[in-house]
Amino acid sequence: MNFDYCIPTRILFGAGKLNQLSREKLPGTRALIVMSAGTSMRKYGYLERLENLLKKQGVEAVVFDKIQPNPIKAHVMDGAALAKETGCDFVIGLGGGSSIDAAKSIAIMAVNPGDYWDYILSGSGKGQPLKNGALPIVAITTTAGTGTEADPWTVISNGEEKIGFGDPSCTFPVLSIVDPELMTSVPPMLTAFQGFDAFFHASEGYIANIATPMSDLYALESIRLIAKYLPRAVADGSDLAAREKVALANTLSGMVESTSSCISEHSLEHAMSAFHPELPHGAGLIMLSEAYYTHFADTVPERYQKMAEAMKADSFVAGLIDLQQKCGVRGLKMSDHGITKDELGRIAQNARETMGFLFMFDPAPLSDKDAEKILQNGFK
Repeated sequence: MNFDYCIPTRILFGAGKLNQLSREKLPGTRALIVMSAGTSMRKYGYLERLENLLKKQGVEAVVFDKIQPNPIKAHVMDGAALAKETGCDFVIGLGGGSSIDAAKSIAIMAVNPGDYWDYILSGSGKGQPLKNGALPIVAITTTAGTGTEADPWTVISNGEEKIGFGDPSCTFPVLSIVDPELMTSVPPMLTAFQGFDAFFHASEGYIANIATPMSDLYALESIRLIAKYLPRAVADGSDLAAREKVALANTLSGMVESTSSCISEHSLEHAMSAFHPELPHGAGLIMLSEAYYTHFADTVPERYQKMAEAMKADSFVAGLIDLQQKCGVRGLKMSDHGITKDELGRIAQNARETMGFLFMFDPAPLSDKDAEKILQNGFK
């Protein structure tokens, strides 16, 4: 048995933990705050609170608020240019996974020359090495979905390529704050989509062929917590106890990504939302999930049984369907988001061309024909 283990991020977890930022040692004196183009960070006062906490530390802040639900390369380059122009020496991602992912990519381009796609390792990326690392990154998550506060990975779209990237030597956040109080404003449907994203990070990482004893511990506990508490968080967003448990599951799922890996389910969904950027990532994963996990059920039956036990279900796929029903997301349709049957082959091909490296971690080889069949079986 051999594995490497290193998660260097300092994590502050729990209700009210954002306030601790005023006492934490920060990695610089001028921060670029990266957040979405939406209104929630200002509407609920999260940005103002952050700016006031930074002022108590004598830290100046510059706000970059262009990030989309599926962040794009152009905004990474714009954010990096602003960081350079204003002399920012660290980056704060405030919001959901999109904002924190964008913050990581902006931190890279704030200190490296050329174009972001020069460093991407797949698709049309040039695969150049990161010579200058990245600016320090602070993550303040207001959602429970991606686990990006506990891993070095970032996903950015460039046209019809949506590709994950990261360098564990420089893109782990140096500090992450996971405060469930910041998550009570997330609407029910988004709570479900985000929770299922975390769920699939854990379940994919558990059946991945590079799973480790450490990732197994995180994955099974994440699955257990989501199965038990996500329906409560969806039903009542003000249920702070449920929010806290789902937030913990999400952070654990990020640790799964740091010690194991997502597999081809994520490749397929990235291709779906690359072609249809308005498709929420978690929703796309839900659409694929029954067909996807049914395909591999006989490959690693003992692992499926362990996941079923964590969910208190007769079988993992049955538990997955039941959880979707409890959270009100059973029966989501690809066609409602503009996906057509005619393009499923292109989606499967795109998944292989852009995020093909995740296919290497599947529990058994997945052919192009198999991938397209999963998409067809998930299509409604």
